Amino acid sequence: MFALADCNNFFASCERVFRPDLQGRPVIVLSSNDGCAIARSNEAKALGIKMGAPYFKIRDIVERQNVAVFSGNMALYGDMSQRVRWVLEEFAPSIEVYSIDEAFLDLRGLQGVDFDSYAKSISRRCWQLTSIPVSVGIAPTKTLAKIASKLCKQYPKLKGGCYMHRPEDIEKVLRRYPIEDVWGIGRRSAPKLKDIGILTAYDYTRLEEGVVRNMMGITGVRTWKELRGEACIEFEDGFEAKQSICVSRSFSEEISDVAVLTEQVANFASTVAEKLRKQGSAASELTVFAYTNRFRDNAPQMYGTQLVHLPAATNDQRVIVTRAVAATRELYRRGYGYKKAGVVATHIIPAESVMHSLFEDREAVEREHKLTSVVDAVNSAFGKGTVKFAVQGSGRILSSSEKQSPHYTTKWSDIPSVTVK
Repeated sequence: MFALADCNNFFASCERVFRPDLQGRPVIVLSSNDGCAIARSNEAKALGIKMGAPYFKIRDIVERQNVAVFSGNMALYGDMSQRVRWVLEEFAPSIEVYSIDEAFLDLRGLQGVDFDSYAKSISRRCWQLTSIPVSVGIAPTKTLAKIASKLCKQYPKLKGGCYMHRPEDIEKVLRRYPIEDVWGIGRRSAPKLKDIGILTAYDYTRLEEGVVRNMMGITGVRTWKELRGEACIEFEDGFEAKQSICVSRSFSEEISDVAVLTEQVANFASTVAEKLRKQGSAASELTVFAYTNRFRDNAPQMYGTQLVHLPAATNDQRVIVTRAVAATRELYRRGYGYKKAGVVATHIIPAESVMHSLFEDREAVEREHKLTSVVDAVNSAFGKGTVKFAVQGSGRILSSSEKQSPHYTTKWSDIPSVTVK
């Protein structure tokens, strides 16, 4: 058996953890620069607020219906996601993190378990320890487990857990389950299936395997088999390092000063280096880019990019930041207002596979490694940016986040205080 634990309206739920007064009140979370809605509570969905709706288009609904609005707080959401994962690890020998708000649990080998009660226990435990509502679906395949978890959201009487295993129950659910909502099908492939009369997941299972293979390829066949109860999507309990890492941001205001632009890029490069170290990797190539606002037709347009080849693959923050800043100064052109910039690391290999030069000063390398480890430890304990390079300035990214909540769990200064009377 497999389980899928899915945090309900995750970003909005994270905001409610430290704001109990928001229970029952519509809540939305906005994207970078407060552009559009990327998370909505059930109450906000009931008001007709769509995923991805531009904020300026829903502002009247927000004001009229007293909707609580938050700028995205990814530090908080990432930390709360980790807390949920710690709870899930109590219930399964291994878990596969699928996204920031979803994880698969491998329940194969568990004997004599009442999986319906088990699913509800997982959901209840997550709520007790994190205050995040989690829907847990258990089924013979990962695809069916995802469907079972969605049933929990639709039917509160399931109390957060659904065990879907009897063939007659699976068929009943699949007959009403839209084909575009099936994991592995999606909205891009659904239209061609609908053209031949495949409207539900059950319709899909009635196709011949050869037809599925011709239309959807091997991936579509896996989904077809999974819906029919045959587990064929591998469980990936190991961590797979990313082969490219991009850190970029659109700015709340255009940047025309090279010093300000390099400060922003330095912060992006610093984060790239941190992510490389976190996954135990090193990169030998960087791409630094900055471009103007393409929506301003009356303004001069510029897309600047610089490819940086590093002498050896590295995750050294000093090297990556220094080279990224130099590249920014190369691509910068006076007279342009830059609206977005970023740093992309590619040609990524495991850090232990880096080939060092015979003439390299090994003592200097060791000192740099120790220094970096100390900086990482300090920033982990006291908050990101506690120790940074001078070129990073204040460390503040020029993006609009006026409605951002405190970093309750990742900054000492933002830890909630309680007054007892």
